Amino acid sequence: MAQQTINIGSSANDGTGDPLRTAFDKINDNFNELYGASPFGQQITIAGNEISSNVTNANLKLTASGTGAIEMEGIQITDNEIQATRSNDDLKLTASGTGAVQLTNLKLVSGTTVTSILDEDAMGSDSATALATQQSIKAYVDSQVTAQDLDFTADDSTTNSIDLDSEVLQFSGDTGITTSAQNNTVTISIDSTVATLTGSQTLTNKVLTSPTINAASMTGTVTVDNLTFNDNIIGSASNADINITPGGTGSVVASGIAIKGTTISAPDSSTVNINEGLRVDGSVTVQGTTNTADITTTGNQTISGSLTTGTFNVGDLNITADGTISTDTNGDVNIDPSGTGAINLTGPTNITGTGTVTGQLNVDNLRMDANTISSTTGGITITPATNETLALGGVVTAAEFQATLAEITTLRADTIQNDTSDGDISISTQGTGVVDFNTATQSTIGANGGASALTANPVGYLKIKIAGADRIIPFYNA
Repeated sequence: MAQQTINIGSSANDGTGDPLRTAFDKINDNFNELYGASPFGQQITIAGNEISSNVTNANLKLTASGTGAIEMEGIQITDNEIQATRSNDDLKLTASGTGAVQLTNLKLVSGTTVTSILDEDAMGSDSATALATQQSIKAYVDSQVTAQDLDFTADDSTTNSIDLDSEVLQFSGDTGITTSAQNNTVTISIDSTVATLTGSQTLTNKVLTSPTINAASMTGTVTVDNLTFNDNIIGSASNADINITPGGTGSVVASGIAIKGTTISAPDSSTVNINEGLRVDGSVTVQGTTNTADITTTGNQTISGSLTTGTFNVGDLNITADGTISTDTNGDVNIDPSGTGAINLTGPTNITGTGTVTGQLNVDNLRMDANTISSTTGGITITPATNETLALGGVVTAAEFQATLAEITTLRADTIQNDTSDGDISISTQGTGVVDFNTATQSTIGANGGASALTANPVGYLKIKIAGADRIIPFYNA
């Protein structure tokens, strides 16, 4: 912000200057800018006669411009040099009271005068302000070195001591061991009489604890714990089992049998016989023909692929090679799919004996449920063989019965109606048969006007066909 000047007017109280509020607002703005730009109160604090930095671990720097110097009442500091400005004046650094002048990494150049230097070879005094001479320091160090011993011990636990300024420590070898020294290095060497990891030596009456033996050939009998090795025979002591565990993907090959992982095979493709009980933990893959005696298994058995067997027995259920499924104790054979699963039979299905279906039976579009036969799609057609009849027992009830030809000995109906619009109803007999109305309503006709005589004029006519010809039958009111 630029400096703001207060307008004081042309003369006192002439009304042309800044109002008091405006003038003091400019004063506040100017002071705020000065306070914000000033290092005091932000990074430097002046309290009493002390100037300190407010930034943690920050240096306090007084920097002159260009070739100028910082002068303080007879002292001039230029770059990294402090010097007196008055002729022949001493330069003193004096602390106040019990305070001390502390100098870090003090370097005294040649010609520097030290006012207090002690010269005592024994270093008997205890001064915190005096300096010791080189002669005093050397004499004291020599006396200390002369008094020092080096203590050492060996495997026999005997402690020995040598003077550092007058004696020499010697390294000596023993049988098969020699020593040599060059510069600051002592080398210990062994000869051929000492067994090494890569050398070829003969070991006699040696006890090996948990060894790993790798040899191309061995002679005689070698005993390792409970195992004996003689030529190509591996035996065990105390009737102990012999456990052979190959490392990684290695195989155990014995007497023409290769065991690799979970596979047992014969390299020459011969039959693998297992004559004793076999325990298998985990999965087993058997390839080829497997001949076994009775096998008893526990747990779940999973078979992938086809299973070929003679007779297969599962509990009370028997499955024979001819496809017969039976039970041992006249029990039922239950096939029960889970959930919404179904039993699917493909090909012709033969049922000998009585077939019982509990519930609904669906045959294509035909449904049989309890006493009802219905179709799921389309009509129902019942067709007996040629020249055979369809016999229905009991009372047949139908909402509508349609037939091209119906041979009925007795027809009981409240209404006989033609199904075709404007069509005739034809009643015909076979051969010389006649239409017989069994219920007679009037057997005789009397004279005109008599009690049983017909009236002179009919009330209407019934039109019928007799032998295909139209006929008119008059009818009268009863």
